[in-house]
Amino acid sequence: MQLRDALNDYKRHRGDATRFPGERRTTTGRFSGSGGRLVHVDEDGSIRDHSYPLVGLTGIVRSRFGVRPTDEAEPTWFDARRSTQRYNGDTGLVVTAHETDHGVVTQYDLTLDEIHVTHIDVSAAEESLDVVAGVGFAPDGRDTRIGQLHHGDAIELYHTAETDYLASATGFETVRGSGFDGFAALLDETPSTYPREDEGHNSGEDALGGDVCCVIPVENGAATVTTLLTRRTDQPRETALDAVRTAATDHDAATLERAAARRTVPTPAIDHPHADAIGMDLRVLSSLTGQSGLRIAGPEFDPYYAHSGGYGYSWFRDDAETASFLLDADRQLDLGLDDWHARSAAAYTATQRDDGTWPHRVWAFDGTLAPGWANGRLETDKRENYQADQTASVVAYLAAHGDGDVHHDVLCRALDALDDDLAADGRPVAGENAWEDMTGRFTHTAATVLEAYSAVAAADNTLADRAAEQAATVYTGLDDLWVAERGIFALREYGPDHDDAGDLDERCDSATFALVSAHREYARVGDIDDGRLDRLVSHVTTVVDELRHDPDGSTVAGLVRYAGDDWRRREQTHEKIWTVSTAWGAYAAGSLAAILAERDDERTEELAATARDLLGLVLPDGPLARDDGSLPEQVFDDGTPDSATPLGWSHALRLGTIALLDEHAMLEPHAVVAND
Repeated sequence: MQLRDALNDYKRHRGDATRFPGERRTTTGRFSGSGGRLVHVDEDGSIRDHSYPLVGLTGIVRSRFGVRPTDEAEPTWFDARRSTQRYNGDTGLVVTAHETDHGVVTQYDLTLDEIHVTHIDVSAAEESLDVVAGVGFAPDGRDTRIGQLHHGDAIELYHTAETDYLASATGFETVRGSGFDGFAALLDETPSTYPREDEGHNSGEDALGGDVCCVIPVENGAATVTTLLTRRTDQPRETALDAVRTAATDHDAATLERAAARRTVPTPAIDHPHADAIGMDLRVLSSLTGQSGLRIAGPEFDPYYAHSGGYGYSWFRDDAETASFLLDADRQLDLGLDDWHARSAAAYTATQRDDGTWPHRVWAFDGTLAPGWANGRLETDKRENYQADQTASVVAYLAAHGDGDVHHDVLCRALDALDDDLAADGRPVAGENAWEDMTGRFTHTAATVLEAYSAVAAADNTLADRAAEQAATVYTGLDDLWVAERGIFALREYGPDHDDAGDLDERCDSATFALVSAHREYARVGDIDDGRLDRLVSHVTTVVDELRHDPDGSTVAGLVRYAGDDWRRREQTHEKIWTVSTAWGAYAAGSLAAILAERDDERTEELAATARDLLGLVLPDGPLARDDGSLPEQVFDDGTPDSATPLGWSHALRLGTIALLDEHAMLEPHAVVAND
């Protein structure tokens, strides 16, 4: 997304109640791509790359498609209000049917590694049509100093390292440079149209600039255009041109369906009660995976950090938690993900710092340090600007993945780092929280450290005794965070820089659900006393009750992030519902039910029912999922999805909860209860 796109969006949505102006939303449409280039196909058929965090190439930043009768000049642009969209079965082929004044036009989009194919079928139209396309590229992330080379049926757009190609199976009847209007239009309050009308065309744009407007002839009722992203050093020009041309001439609707079928991600048995959810979870997590094997949090919708700190990066907390859920789900559902697990372990090994920690966030295409604000371990005298839970989450995964001494050296260094962060009272020193909006001594951080030590202790390696001793220390230290009059563990103890330093923040926080999985892991190496178990039951039930939000007159329901959360509310007065929090609550309730079941505790079924109820809210037919079954990070009270969509962590939690409840025979039929 370039600044002029952001400004245009700002002009359109600055007064909207649920849209943040200047963002490139993915809350509508669908994605195509798996483990590499990622292309968003919106409901109006426009395509846009979200590939940079995954492959280091920018590609398409804007586009628009339409048709026009062959004897007319004015195009009819596709309109989301007159279009319907779906995936072709369980594949990544996106099919968009456009109602136009000339009849139904069907668009097929599929990403094949570094190539994206758009095939447009006009055979159902009532008259002879041409396809019209406006496509804007930003090689190397640039919006200026871009060059074009025209090769007949293909166009080359380049800056320095990155070169992008556009080709048509039927060539181009006309092709011209096209972008937005000049400085005066940028300052005007009226949004610009794209592509720009021909009257403002500057002949220099045919050779300089990243935008092209093309008329594409239709043959045999269809036209196919393809794009290729590449680095100039990766392949010669003729090789790249041959690849993008071949992709255009070799693909129609039938060949795209076959190609998509060969690229399906692993799926569970078709008769599994939630096979649709599992399939979508794996599709999403695969699409968010970069060349390094690390996953981004979600498609980058806010590249200018206008309303967030960005999402197109790999956080080790999110990624390692996701890897752990995938590992557990694979072992339960036999999904065949061994390569996924191995790539995660290799990526964590490669990115560990010399002091045993992992940094705030990195680029998913090569694992190098990405922009962030929680890199206190890389700076001087900024210890609180560090998130110990990120390192702890990686430790828990590596211990579970490796067993024995497979990751001994990495775990040894990581334990040194966790030990260094542990205060004399058995809890981590002050740092940043999981939500990255506070500092202090958080219950969630302590829970992840408990789980990390416990996982290493349970791995039966030479670090087991040391880790078990530390796990027991953290287990005891958690007592300091108990708020007896509230029946919960506190959100945090305020850190030394807070006016209430040393006091407890007694609000409910969905991140504290991590206590349950931590104790479940601890139970493998230590004893959970009855008093602690009672506290966990009280904590989970209270937090679920207090954070649950059922807006009046709405069809949505779920858990908010924490009490008093005011982030991204726009005009809404109440905290927003988060799919992460809702799915986390389901997983925690299910995990606690599993602990109780081992003790024949009569409270087992109540917790299992809570898990099923919360899971139902995020299942594909639940109120928090989009119509394709994917999950946004947040939802407004009126049901409008917001923020990163789809969010990988939410899908990992959903998958992990399904596998957990399946393992313990708790997947009974559930009902999603809507508001009256």
